[in-house]
Amino acid sequence: MKYLTVFPEARLQHIVRFYWILESEDGYTHHSLADMCPELLFHYNGRFNEILGDGSATPSFTAGIHGQSAQVSRFSIHNGFGMIGVYLYPQAIPLVFGIPAAEVTNQMPDLQSLLKSEAVALEESIFNAAGNSERIQLIEQFLLRRLAVTEKPEPPVFKAIAGIINAHGQHSIADLAATHYISERQFQRQFRHYTGFTPKLFSRIARFHGAMKRYGDKNISLTNLALECGYYDQAHFIHDFSRFSGQHPRIYFSGKSGATDWME
Repeated sequence: MKYLTVFPEARLQHIVRFYWILESEDGYTHHSLADMCPELLFHYNGRFNEILGDGSATPSFTAGIHGQSAQVSRFSIHNGFGMIGVYLYPQAIPLVFGIPAAEVTNQMPDLQSLLKSEAVALEESIFNAAGNSERIQLIEQFLLRRLAVTEKPEPPVFKAIAGIINAHGQHSIADLAATHYISERQFQRQFRHYTGFTPKLFSRIARFHGAMKRYGDKNISLTNLALECGYYDQAHFIHDFSRFSGQHPRIYFSGKSGATDWME
């Protein structure tokens, strides 16, 4: 399996965290864990099926948004595939698509339902591109074109969102509101509009991601990991990690869960 990341050009760094490319000549089951950030996805080779709770499968979109989510999903494909993802900051949803982020929270709308004919043209160009460098160029042209229509002065809450992500959820909500010179009530309202989550839930998922990043560290106990990642104790850590990953952290960090196959 081949996985690589590419960083965006400067004009898009406020909405794009990075691009990622995942390709394989073999089948694969992907575990999609809770994430405070949405992704714009294009399948240019093959098509995954979403595995539902009852074990049945339904075809996923070939291009669409995987919204920020507090849920766990699984997707499977039985043959080789290629896909490119745009890992976005949450505010990209209102800025690029002109809708509140909450409209895609825990949702996976296909691109055509959001953009109609523009989505058809973009998806075709991504599918027919000569390679991934060209695909990224096409995506960046699309994003810049959309921003030119919707772009407005950046509100202070954007820096607070980035601050929570970068600090892996270890911030006081009241302190963030005060730092960015807005009332806590106004902060809560703006935050939900641009992220689709309350600051508290967003921070919990960001803290969970901070813990996930420690995958591969064989020399740390779950207790120390919990404390270093800002949890009150191991019990709170296990509770949140199990909720947002669908598995006990001991299984996840063992590397035997399937959720880390793309990292290997």
